[in-house]
Amino acid sequence: MIDDMHPMFLPAIEGAEPKGRYAAAIAAIRARGAPVPQIMHLFAFKPERTEHLSRFTQEVMRGRSPLSPGLRELIAAFTSRRNNCPF
Repeated sequence: MIDDMHPMFLPAIEGAEPKGRYAAAIAAIRARGAPVPQIMHLFAFKPERTEHLSRFTQEVMRGRSPLSPGLRELIAAFTSRRNNCPF
């Protein structure tokens, strides 16, 4: 769990009622008392504008590739850590 999640610079987005397919995931995370990843707030704020990005990301991470999904996740986590970005 990420204990040092900082508030977003756009509190209106973080505090907005989540919409779209991320709404249920955000509710479940909040119910556990865990911090919600900031990217999820952005995707749930205006889902009609981020749905294409979500589909693209899922295809990159889970679509056909010579790299396993686990290795792709490891690469993403390593890159995030190097950029001082919690993943």
